[in-house]
Amino acid sequence: MVQLAIPAWPKWILTGLTALALVVGLGDSLSLNMTSVLVAQDDLPDENVPEEDNAEPAPVDNENEAPAAGEDGAAGGDGGDAPTSYLAWVFDALGVGYTLIFLALSFTLVALFVMNLITSARSKVCPVHLVEDFEEMLDNKQYQDAYELAKEHESVLGSVLSAGLAKLSAGYPQAIEAMQEIGEEENMKLEHRLSYMALIGTISPMVGLFGTVHGMIAAFQVIATGGSTPEASELAGGISTALFTTLLGLAIAIPAIAVYNILKNRVARLMLEVGILSEGLMGRFEGVGKK
Repeated sequence: MVQLAIPAWPKWILTGLTALALVVGLGDSLSLNMTSVLVAQDDLPDENVPEEDNAEPAPVDNENEAPAAGEDGAAGGDGGDAPTSYLAWVFDALGVGYTLIFLALSFTLVALFVMNLITSARSKVCPVHLVEDFEEMLDNKQYQDAYELAKEHESVLGSVLSAGLAKLSAGYPQAIEAMQEIGEEENMKLEHRLSYMALIGTISPMVGLFGTVHGMIAAFQVIATGGSTPEASELAGGISTALFTTLLGLAIAIPAIAVYNILKNRVARLMLEVGILSEGLMGRFEGVGKK
């Protein structure tokens, strides 16, 4: 027969549990005894009180107690209503039209930010490894390989260098001119993509201002048609529309303008590096085309 090994408990733990059980049992018995004594004392008549006072109970003022019961009932009824969430309040204040407009502006801004962040990266504008490989080929007089490398590389610097080498047979000034044209064209493409972010930064507060005017007109319409005591909930609807449209318009415009200026400065700095590096690499052909 298999016997289970029961671990031996320390003596101080057993002693403590026993004492705790005794204290709890004594406390329960004492509380029950005290409760029974108090109940018995309440049932006994008070000898010091005259019989006239004990004969008839004091009349209950129902008029004073009625409002208290009504207040409790009202409090219970209010507690049963489910509170409106913050998102539901914002959606009710904006409506379907403003919600779709601000969502479209937000998603477009995020898409433009990601696209411009990728296109304005150093690897897409002025890669360092291209400069090293191109310079090494020029040192080894591998001009055709250098041209193929620059032409196949998908970067602004590659386009500028390939355009300069393509026009080098016509002379060095013509090559520099071709490089400047390609550089200006690529710079215009980058700034053209960035300009849409500035457009969103300009449109968003205008939409918010339009919503502000719309909401205030709705609030004053309630005052004009509601008489001397218009409903506060209807007034709050128009004011909420005015405030939330302004808030969301500024929330979209502020990061849009900030990111636009940061990326614009980054693009300008990288394009300046492209111009300096391309002219430095092509400077060894300065004597080509001179008599």
